[in-house]
Amino acid sequence: TREDIVKTLKESGAEILLNYVPVGSEKATKFYAQCALEARVAFINNMPVFIASNPEWAEKFKERNIPIIGDDIKSQLGATITHRVLTTIFKNRGVKLERTYQLNTGGNTDFLNMLERHRLISKKVSKTEAVQSVAGERLADEDIHVGPSDYVPWQKDNKVCFIRMEGRLFGDIPMNLELRLSVEDSPNSAGVVIDAIRCCKLALDRGQGGVLYSPSAYFMKHPPKQFTDAEAFNLTEEFIAGNKGYLLKMKCLIIAAGEGSRLSN
Repeated sequence: TREDIVKTLKESGAEILLNYVPVGSEKATKFYAQCALEARVAFINNMPVFIASNPEWAEKFKERNIPIIGDDIKSQLGATITHRVLTTIFKNRGVKLERTYQLNTGGNTDFLNMLERHRLISKKVSKTEAVQSVAGERLADEDIHVGPSDYVPWQKDNKVCFIRMEGRLFGDIPMNLELRLSVEDSPNSAGVVIDAIRCCKLALDRGQGGVLYSPSAYFMKHPPKQFTDAEAFNLTEEFIAGNKGYLLKMKCLIIAAGEGSRLSN
């Protein structure tokens, strides 16, 4: 029961709760987020159920001065970060991105679970928005496909990603890029979540609650406020260093985001 979990969290002396439930477990994620609130422990939402990026949930953590980082953890070197970096290169080099896809196959229980397509709704939104947010121009829905593709049992914990990007260079010259990435899937976010834990602990020690915006942008696919990876890295370094003026800078960036931010609701 919720009461049992809250009691265990309090009695154990836990300071941070990590959410790693299966993809599509919306009720379970909200259940554990509520447990974190009641036990007054920080919450790191590693799954594509929108808690930190949901204004109502974000306000609950802010009101109780409890840190939260979310949503949907990036791997250390996975499909999303690779696709984002390539998309940023297209933008910075003036290449017009016309269409792209990212297909992923794997043989672990995560991919088996995702054969139930109704579980993929928020996952697909999270992964697609992670790429769209760094594109020079937002692609039409029919010109971008990002998401898990199929379960291949013999791959086991090996995840294979196929990325294709089509665009136009100066002079309207067509070009395309294809990339294949192969990684061991399960441990690929471990180093990232350890850094997220460290940032949460810093916030706890400083008495800082609510959404940690820059760590969320750097570590997560679907944060409340998207930045480029370079911006998110620099802002996270400032957060870690405890630089004076950091909070004011974040407030200004959030205000500047206006209606394009999930924080404006």
